[in-house]
Formats: sequence, C-alpha cells, structure tokens
Amino acid sequence: MRSLFVHTVLLLLVVGQVRSLNPSLNDDLLGLIVFKADIQDPDGKLESWNEDDNSPCGWMGVRCNPRSNRVTELNLDGFGLSGRIGRGILQLQFLRKLSLAKNNLTGSLAFSLAQLENLRVVDLSQNNLGGPIPGNFFSQCGSLRSISLANNKFSGHIPDRLSSCFTLATLNFSGNQFSGLLPSGIWDMQGLRSLDLSSNLLEGEIPKGIEGANNLREIHLEKNRLTGEVPAGIGNCLLLRSIDFSDNSFSGFIPSTMQMLTLCNNLNLHKNSFLGEVPEWIGDMKSLESLDLSENRLSGPMPISLGKLQSLKLLNLSKNSLSGSLPESIINCVNLVVVDVNQNFLTGKLPSWLFGLSLQKVDFSENNLNGNIDASVKSLTDHSRRSLLVLDISNNSLTGEIPSALGDISSLQYLNLSRNSLTGGIPDSIKNLKALDVLDLSNNQLTGSIPMKIGDAVSLRKLWLEKNFLSGDIPASIEKCTPLTSLILSHNSLTGSIPVAFAKLTNLQTVDLSYNKFSGTLPKQLANLAHLISFNISHNQVQGDLPAGGFFNTISPSSLSGNPSLCGAAVNKSCPAVLPKPIVLNPNSSDSNPDSIPVNPGHKKIILSISALIAIGAAATIIIGVIAITVLNLRVRSTTPHSAAAFTLSGGDGFSSSPTSDGNSGKLVMFSGDPDFSTGAHALLNKDCELGRGGFGAVYRTVLKDGRSVAIKKLTVSSLVKSQDDFEREVKKLGKIHHRNLVALEGYYWTPSLQLLIYEFVSGGSLYKQLHEVSGNSLSWNERFTIILGIAKSLAHLHHQNIIHYNLKSSNILIDSSGEPKVADSGLARLLPMLDRYILSSKIQSALGYMAPEFGCKTVKITEKCDVYGFGVLVLEVVTGRRPVEYMEDDVVVLCDMVRGALEEGRVEDCVDEKLRDKFPPDEAIPVIKLGLICTSQVPSNRPDMAEVINILELIRCPSEGQEELV
Repeated sequence: MRSLFVHTVLLLLVVGQVRSLNPSLNDDLLGLIVFKADIQDPDGKLESWNEDDNSPCGWMGVRCNPRSNRVTELNLDGFGLSGRIGRGILQLQFLRKLSLAKNNLTGSLAFSLAQLENLRVVDLSQNNLGGPIPGNFFSQCGSLRSISLANNKFSGHIPDRLSSCFTLATLNFSGNQFSGLLPSGIWDMQGLRSLDLSSNLLEGEIPKGIEGANNLREIHLEKNRLTGEVPAGIGNCLLLRSIDFSDNSFSGFIPSTMQMLTLCNNLNLHKNSFLGEVPEWIGDMKSLESLDLSENRLSGPMPISLGKLQSLKLLNLSKNSLSGSLPESIINCVNLVVVDVNQNFLTGKLPSWLFGLSLQKVDFSENNLNGNIDASVKSLTDHSRRSLLVLDISNNSLTGEIPSALGDISSLQYLNLSRNSLTGGIPDSIKNLKALDVLDLSNNQLTGSIPMKIGDAVSLRKLWLEKNFLSGDIPASIEKCTPLTSLILSHNSLTGSIPVAFAKLTNLQTVDLSYNKFSGTLPKQLANLAHLISFNISHNQVQGDLPAGGFFNTISPSSLSGNPSLCGAAVNKSCPAVLPKPIVLNPNSSDSNPDSIPVNPGHKKIILSISALIAIGAAATIIIGVIAITVLNLRVRSTTPHSAAAFTLSGGDGFSSSPTSDGNSGKLVMFSGDPDFSTGAHALLNKDCELGRGGFGAVYRTVLKDGRSVAIKKLTVSSLVKSQDDFEREVKKLGKIHHRNLVALEGYYWTPSLQLLIYEFVSGGSLYKQLHEVSGNSLSWNERFTIILGIAKSLAHLHHQNIIHYNLKSSNILIDSSGEPKVADSGLARLLPMLDRYILSSKIQSALGYMAPEFGCKTVKITEKCDVYGFGVLVLEVVTGRRPVEYMEDDVVVLCDMVRGALEEGRVEDCVDEKLRDKFPPDEAIPVIKLGLICTSQVPSNRPDMAEVINILELIRCPSEGQEELV
C-alpha cells in the first residue's frame, strides 16, 4: 500500500503535464487512486480499482456521465472502509454525489469540499469522523443541496458560514457532540426543507426568524440542552410535517400559532417544562398521527377536541399533572394504536369504550382510577382481542375481581394489574395467554391458589404475585414456563414443598418465596440452575440441608433466615447426619495481623463460618497449612541472621545482583539503581520495623544509606515451593509491570530458605486504616472517587497483562502522599506452584468478604471477573465506610446484601458513609453504589470488565459527554 501511495503521489506531481494531454482521463482516475491509498479496504470491495485501467467508470461504487465519461457519483456506503478521507477526492471536479456512509472512516475534515463546484449531495454519516468543522467548509456551497454528518464524533460549534448555503435543502448533523448556540442566521437558508441537529450538546434559545424558513418540512432538535420558549413564528412554517423538540429544557406555553400547522403529522414535545393545559386548538392539527406531550408540567383536563384527530395513532400525555378523565370523544380516533396517560391525576373508571378500538398499548398506571374493571374489559371487540399487546392499569384504586375475559386477549404480552385492591382469585383463563411475557398481579388482595395450568402460558418470563393472600401449592406445571427468569411469590400463604419442577426452569435468575408457609426440603437439583443470582426462602418452614454447589454455596444468610429447621454451613448450623466442622475462626482473636477481618471490639466468642465462600472440606487443608507455615517460619527465623547479613552488590547486565558461593548467602537483584542494603538488612530482624503480615508473609520497612525507604516482603517458605528459576522468571515479569496505581516491585532476594520482594515504600498507609481506623478528618467524596478510579485503572492494566490479582482488599490498597491509591501484592499468586482455588483460599482467607463466589464452586473457572467482584466490594466499602463483613452479637452483616436490600427499598442514600454527611453529590454516589453492586453479581458473566468499569466511572464523573448516566 505504501509503494502504491508513493507511486500515485509521483503521478500527481506531473498531473499538470498529463492534464494537457487527456484531462478527462487522468484527473478522475488518479484522484480515485490517491483516495484509495489513504484508506484500508479489508473486505476487498475496491479490488476493481486498477490504476492501469483507462477509465474508472467501470469501478465498483463509481458512476460516470455517459457523454463526458467524467465521474459524477462516488457511492461506497457500507463497504467496511477505514482510514482517512484524502485530498484525492478534490480531483473529481464533476462529482455531484459523494456518499461514504456506514464505514469506519476516522480523522477530521481537513479540507473544504467547496472546491468541488458541482457537488450536490454529501453523506458521511455513521463513521468515526471527528474534530471541529473547518471554518471555510461552507465558504462556497452554491450547488450543495444535501449534507449529512450524522452519527460521527464531530465537536465544536456549528459554523456561522453555514447560513450562506442558500440552496441547502437537507441538513443532518445529528448524533455528534456539537456544542454552543445554533447559528443566528440558520433560518436565512430559505431553501431548507429538513433540519436535524438532534442528539448533540447545543444550548441556548432557538434563533429568531424561523418564520422565514417557510419551506421547512421537518425540524428535529431533540436531545440537546436548548432553553427558552418556542418562537411563535413556527406557525408560519405551514409546510411542517414533523416537529421534535423532546428532551430539552423548553419552557412557557405551547405556542398557539401551531394550530395553523394543519399538515403536521408528528408533534413531539416530550420531557421539557411546558406549562398550562393541553390546548383546545390541538384538534385543529387534523393531520397529527403522533402526539407526545409527556413529561412536562401540563395540568387541567384533557380537551374534547382530541376526538377530531382521526388520523392519530399515538397519544402520549404521561407524567404530567392532568386531571379528570379521558374524553369519550377519542372513540372517533379510529386509527389509535397507543394510549399512554400514566402518572397523572386521572379519576373515574377505566373507560369501557376504549376497548372498542384496535389498540396495541393501554397505560393508565399511577393515576386515581377506581371501580370495577370487569365491565370495561367486556367491551373488547374481536379485533382488539387480537391486537392488544400491553395493558398496564397498575397503581390505581381499582376493585372487584380480575375478569376472566382478559384470558381472551390472545395477543397480550404484558399485563400489569399490581398495586390495586383487586379481590377474588386468579382466573383460570390466564392459561390461554400463550404470548404473555410479563404478568404482574402483586400488591392486591387476591385469594385462592395459583391456577393449575399456569404452565400453559408458555412464554412467561416474569411472574410477580407477591403481597396477596394466595394459598395452596405451586403447580408443578410451572416447569413448562421455560423462559421464566423472575418468579416473585413472597408475602402470601403458599404451602407445600418447593417443587422439583423449578430445576427445569434453567433461565431462572431471581426467585423470592419469602414470607410464606413452605415446608419440606429444597430439591437438590436446584444446584444446577446456572443463572441464579437470588433465591430467597426466608421466613418459611423449610428444613434440612441446602442443595450442594452452584449458587447455593454462596447464598446470603438473610435469604435463609426464619427457617429454624434449616441446617448446613450457610446458616451456621450442623445437620444431624453431618459431623461438626473441624475448625472455626474467631474474628475477635488477638492476632496482630492487619489483614485479618476487622470486628467490633466489644463482642467476644463469636464463631465465624467460612463455608459461605470456601468448601467445608478445605477447612482441614487450611489448618494443616497453618501448622506447616508455623513450623517453616520458625526455620526461616533461625536462618534469617545469616541470610540477611549476606547482602552484597555487584554490577550486572540490566540488573544489580550479588551471587556468591557462600552457602548462607543469596542472590540479590535490583531492577534499577545500585542501592546498599548493608544498613537495611538488619532491620529485617527488628520487630519494630515490621509494617504488617498477610497471607504471603510479613512486610518490613528498611531505610537505605541514601535515605530512601523501601518495603521488604519476607515471603513464607510454604508459599514458594517453586524452583529458583521459576521464582525468578515470575518475579522479573512482575518487575516489568509499571503503573501509577500499582506499588512498584524494585527487586528481589533469593536463598532456598529465604525469599524477599523489594517494593517502593508508600507513606500514606493503607486504605483500610483511612476508612476504619483514622479518627478526625475522613476521606472526602472526591478523594474516595479518586481512589475508586485509581484502583479500577490499576486492575485494568493488570488484566491487560493477563495477570489476575486474586487478593483485593482495603489493607492491600496503599495511599500515597498525593492521595492516589497504589495496589499492592499484584500477581503474587503467580509464585504459587499451582493456582489451585483451595491453596489460594488458604493464602487469602483474610480477604473473606471480597472473594468471588466462584472460589467455592469447582465447576466455575476463575478469571479476571473474580477481581471485578473484589473491586465491587471495595467500591461499596469506600462509599459506605463499612467493612465487607461485620459481626454483631447474634448476626452477621454482609455489606453487599445490606446495600442491595437498601437499594430495593429505595433508601440507598442512607448507605453513604455518615462521615460525609451531606458533603457528597447523590448523582455520583448512587450510580457508583449501583456499579459496585453490578460488579458483585453472583454470575461472573454479568460483571463488566475493568475497561468498561473505567468508562462508566468517567461517565459518572463527567455526565456531560452526551450520554446517559448509570441507572
């Protein structure tokens, strides 16, 4: 490609001489060859472009004038091209249409297409082009009729010179990052028929003079930051057919001049701040097919004139403060498909006449409707039974029984009758709803049992029946609802045992059976539900042991509480046929290990069961390992004086090292510099210089002769059964990993009985101390956010190097003098002889609460997603200031479960560290908490990767980048 480019450039250098011989041949052909040299063509779409041809008119995507043989059209839409748009295009002096849409082109528009005097149509949409538009881009556009730069990454202001393009009919700059005001002279383009500037960052008011754009057919300004009132002059644009000003901050009243727009078929003012009533004159816009005035501040009754809109298909007046009832005149809107009036103050009964229309969606939720719905549904016509897809009348004051006629709506996909005062039973006719995807009858006063043939509703994905008075067993036929992902039956009086049929619902993710009267044991087959993330059976009469494996190895104790006959590790109660556990850990022991789990100091004799994260069988391995570590450490201490005293230095190739023939001497390697350890070596024997102990060994601070401090980790021998060659190979790999948020590994020392890792010394202490031990001034919200983002960046860097940390916890996060976090112990698990999950568990058991659930399940592979889980716990710890696991007098509080419960109850703000008081932005803190919960998903594949986490965090901190905030 490079040689081709050079060749074509040389040809262009003599183009002046060639042009005199045959300009019609060479200008176009050479221009296209130069254009091709600037792009990549992975799919080979431009293989027919051969520089040896006499004419380009037969090339793919090229059209010529049959008389002059000059190129008039270049259409390469969807060719999969990448690279930049080069200046070769400027050779096509007779080009009338340039269309390069739906490719992967990058770069900016470095030159003006105005040099192509015959150019009429430009379409560069759906690429990755960016940067500002050059000021001279529209300096000469006398022939330009249509330009589209939609869905790229252009930024900056829209050039004022645009207004000089008097012949421009279509302008589409949507889906970019343009900012600032609309050009003041934009309406001077009197030939403009279609204007689309939607989905940008534009602000300010609509410029005056819109009445002059009397050829305008479409105007789309949605999803910007525009303010002020809509100018009354818009009513003079009598040819307007589509107006979309949604998702802005327009205010004032809807201008009455709009009633003159009798050709308009689409009016969308959704999500603004318009005031007043829905105007009576709206009925004069008789061509309207779609009317969306939702999410404004409109009040009062709806006008009877809505019935004049006989072409109307969509009516959306939701999320206002409208009162009264839906005008019966709407029965004249025979083409109506959608009626959405949710979240208003409508009263009266559900209109029966409404069901005589062929509607697809009816949403009256969150109003003040009352009365019986049976009479309303009886008005269903045969056609409406086949057309209605969505019926939502939830959160009203409706009474009476659920009409069996609902079962006749064969097309129904979504039925929500929740939060009313409905009585009676669930009609058997529900079984006829073969297309039903969501059924929500929760928060009513329903009695009786779940229909025996509920399984005939074979498309059900969500079944919510909680907070009723239902009784009886769960029908075994539910096994036929194989798409079911969410089953919520809590707060009823259901009895019997949990059916084995659940095991056939392989898509189940969330199950809540709490506060019922279920008995018996849980079927062991439930352990095979691979997608399960929540299973709540609290406050029932379930007994026996839990299913072994899968989700149930890590089930939250709060999901099991209130079942006194349940036994097993998860409820810290031995089953009668199972021997007691051979080991327990006391979290209030006097161990000086700073990595141990922190507890409330006033409580004693609390037993901690670690089986929630580590299989019970591993306990015996752990205790044997502890004994072995103790014995080997005693041996290490006896050899330390000799080994430490043997430090010497000599030059090396790229490293500083000290091999010696003395049996008691070792090999010291520094990755940079030439420090002298003759002073610091003795500090290894001084208990006063010890900084802490963890799963891989003790850490000491040593001061070198040049005054520089380093941290030395003395590894426990039992953690290193690798050979010296293996050890050195892995450590050197770790020494090459550098990141501002990782503690730098500066060197190592090796003897068969003593291994040391030499790290940079970080003076600010650990994140654990900052959060849980430092009194007085606590970390501010900005400091906490910086810490979270820094940890995320360090993990992303590690994962990019194919290194899993395995041992994330707040005591392994150090804070430097500038407040930046530095992650310690990165990659130390690579020094183990094998990455066996039980060996890992024994090494990092002090990280209980941070460990991903897959550590307890042999069938789930350990990947980077276990770091993501630990990161999620760290996020919650940083925001809440609480430890991952806290031990009360007679309870254990797991941070993830506590925060998740608070979120479900709508009080997540209460979880933010009380030390911050009101000194935190909720619009940042709440999304960060939600991100932490997403990262701690029970299913690894549901967790984002760290690169995605960084993008989300940066979006939370800077939501002005034109995207939605995390919700």
